[in-house]
Amino acid sequence: MSATMAAGEARQAGATGTRGLRVVYLRDDDYPWDVRVEKICRALTDAGHEVHIAARNREGRVPLRETLAEGVVHRMAPLPMAPRVVDRATSFPAFFNPRWIAHLDAVVREANADAIIVRDLPLAPTAIGVGGRRGVPVLLDMAENYPAMTRETWDAGRHRPLDFLLRNPKLVAAVERWVVPRLDAVLTVVEESAARVRALGAGGDRVHVVSNTPPRSHAQGIRPARSEDGTLELVYLGLLEIPRGVGDLLDAVALLRGRGVKARATIIGDGRDAELFRARARTLGLGEDAARFTGYVRRDEALHVVARADVGVVPHHASALWNSTIPNKLFDYMAAGLPVVTSSAIPAARIVRETGAGEVFAARDATSLVAAVERLSSPDARATRGEAGRRAVLDRYNWERDGATLLDAVAATVARSRAGAGR
Repeated sequence: MSATMAAGEARQAGATGTRGLRVVYLRDDDYPWDVRVEKICRALTDAGHEVHIAARNREGRVPLRETLAEGVVHRMAPLPMAPRVVDRATSFPAFFNPRWIAHLDAVVREANADAIIVRDLPLAPTAIGVGGRRGVPVLLDMAENYPAMTRETWDAGRHRPLDFLLRNPKLVAAVERWVVPRLDAVLTVVEESAARVRALGAGGDRVHVVSNTPPRSHAQGIRPARSEDGTLELVYLGLLEIPRGVGDLLDAVALLRGRGVKARATIIGDGRDAELFRARARTLGLGEDAARFTGYVRRDEALHVVARADVGVVPHHASALWNSTIPNKLFDYMAAGLPVVTSSAIPAARIVRETGAGEVFAARDATSLVAAVERLSSPDARATRGEAGRRAVLDRYNWERDGATLLDAVAATVARSRAGAGR
């Protein structure tokens, strides 16, 4: 089921707030697609608001203006007569880029916007500047701890020459310190992130947790039959990057098989370090029967693959990034009724422990990961933990609740802005 259907269910969440607002969502990449952007925009649209999505256009998509269920997409117009490579380079999402400033300003004016929601940090100063000139409040959708994310890229040695200027961790952190106190509201994905934002100067009543949760319907389906060949299927869903701990998962599978456990990791997704992990699997002697790389798979298909596994793994390193954010995959596993094995990254470990949804291992420690998997060796143990996670999604960690928080946050932000402006 796509995020469009998921976000549509937010209509039933009982959220309150002003009706008929005009909201511009600023997306720093092409659209479609992004699961969080679609959920947020669809929740607003289904609540009776008018949504406009200002997006990049690296792929040269047409039409430049397209009406989708979640809102009207306004794609950046290409530079006249410019080669595609030049057009892409000059549309890089930097806050000082005049193309982005002009693009957002045009969409805000055309929509007569009541609010701007900007996705993550790179274009937040752009939104603050345009919003300030137009008298429009700005909400930051902080899906990531962006300074920590850039730091991880550098620490893993995966940064590029241009990153010294555009994604330098010290510069990014300085931009965030400037941005946060100037925002009208911040949407974070987990309590740990909310605490960090408050410490940066955001007022407590302006920080709202809107997490990466699925709709309740994802936890109401019948689980498909498992493999009958005795293989213990471990699944990972997400980007393939060193800080996400995929290498630790591969090491753990090798250790398990060395102990006579017929284990296999199904790794769903792609990313900048995919070839490194494939090479690691070959070095460990893990063939297709032990490490299966699917590459990119559409989200609805990926969730079907997840549902057929035995254990969902969140192997992320316990770093500043993963100690202040939460991955979609955790809730996807729980909704599918899979027991979860997560690293000690604080938010994921907290939720797994609170709900009884699985086991926690010491991050970056393949031996500890193996021990956590072995604690779920019996089908009964897996069924008990999986059902606990599924119930937690039905009761608490669902988009119906988070969609309601989103609607209230936008309505409160607009009302506060209007009161301050005397409107």
